[in-house]
Amino acid sequence: MSVKGMLTLLVIGVVAVAADQEHVAVVHLTPHNIDKGNVTGELKLTQNSSDSPVTITGTIYGLPDGLHGFHVHQAGDLSNGCVSALGHFNPDKLDHGAPEDSVRHVGDLGNIDSRNGVATVEISDSVISLSGRNSIIGRSIVVHAGEDDLGKGNHSLSLKTGNAGDRAACGVIGVLSPLDSWLPNSGTSFLWSSYMLILSAGMALKF
Repeated sequence: MSVKGMLTLLVIGVVAVAADQEHVAVVHLTPHNIDKGNVTGELKLTQNSSDSPVTITGTIYGLPDGLHGFHVHQAGDLSNGCVSALGHFNPDKLDHGAPEDSVRHVGDLGNIDSRNGVATVEISDSVISLSGRNSIIGRSIVVHAGEDDLGKGNHSLSLKTGNAGDRAACGVIGVLSPLDSWLPNSGTSFLWSSYMLILSAGMALKF
């Protein structure tokens, strides 16, 4: 194989490694109004590669027993409690739906189930992402006081919010790891540096 061919294969390998880095984000949930309920929780979001599902795990405390709407909202702004998180993350301007529906908001993640004041979260979703167009990094997760009807109720809010009621708790989706890969242009810099190193090695082989 020629030096050029070897360099091409090596660069492709570097691109594949950079694209398949696992990303991890975290959410610290705080109550919207502590006078109405001290709902708290910790969530971890993991994505193995850009085309794999995002897994959300964690525990939420203080919710009444039953189902509660669980969504990604547009803004990572909690300056006015959960209200300033704005509406569901919905870049395609679609109707509200269930996570398994073809027509849904990107941020529609259905319901979580609270029992004895504890809700264990175990969600895997292929629409949200931790990178790219549907990235939810820097946005917010909001837990609602009521059940999400998944867009199938008869209420005027069904196709907008799932009629899930007030916002009980919320938290900004923040970066955990790997830190260097989240930096602006870090992927490009890494690939360019790797390419130049490989190119230098190739030139040395020629001489």
